[in-house]
Amino acid sequence: MNYLAIDASTEACSVALEVAGQVYSRYEFSPQSHSLLLLPMVDEVLKEAGIKLAQLDGLIYGRGPGSFTGVRIGIGVAQGLAYSADLKVVGVSTLQAMAQQAFNKSGASQVIAAIDARMSESYCGLFALNDEQIMQPQKDEAVLSPSVVHDYITSTTDAALVGVGSAWNAYQEQLANTQKQVSVDADVLFPDAVAMLAIGKAEFAQGNALAPENAEPVYLRDTVTWQKLPGRE
Repeated sequence: MNYLAIDASTEACSVALEVAGQVYSRYEFSPQSHSLLLLPMVDEVLKEAGIKLAQLDGLIYGRGPGSFTGVRIGIGVAQGLAYSADLKVVGVSTLQAMAQQAFNKSGASQVIAAIDARMSESYCGLFALNDEQIMQPQKDEAVLSPSVVHDYITSTTDAALVGVGSAWNAYQEQLANTQKQVSVDADVLFPDAVAMLAIGKAEFAQGNALAPENAEPVYLRDTVTWQKLPGRE
């Protein structure tokens, strides 16, 4: 089975193609260039593998949470490619993909993924490995103040966790109360489409694929809170 995964939900941009068990991938940290990079990356991995888009069995996309613009770019590209080749799609959580990366990298079985959501908040998800070696959510993903991430964790588990994501650097002081329970892997800051392949393939196998027009983002934050500057009330 041949699958393509693409992600543009954070500062990193990545694609991964699996053909007959062989993986071809591209990854670049490029906060402002996702719309320029994604399609050339896709073209590169298809050429490297020697196949056409129409030979794929499905397309996997990063559904968020993350940058509003980045998530929309990723889904838009995924929909365009899927329409052109008559493919179904599966969306994968940004946070779940990072938890899967932690397992792929170091064998971590319980992970707290937290990425910087700006405005002094973080997108958080708690995951544990299942028998099929796929990270599964242990509670709903949430957008939280870093000061309450400890409560988010301890309300579900008292197990030792591996922490991944950009929030551990961005809010190091505010997250200090998690240090006894969380060992941070500083090498996993952003999602990589390679990790989305295993999750997406499992979703396809379970019959959870969608028509491209039904691909939807997951933002977690529905509204943007803001405060007026002094003198401008």
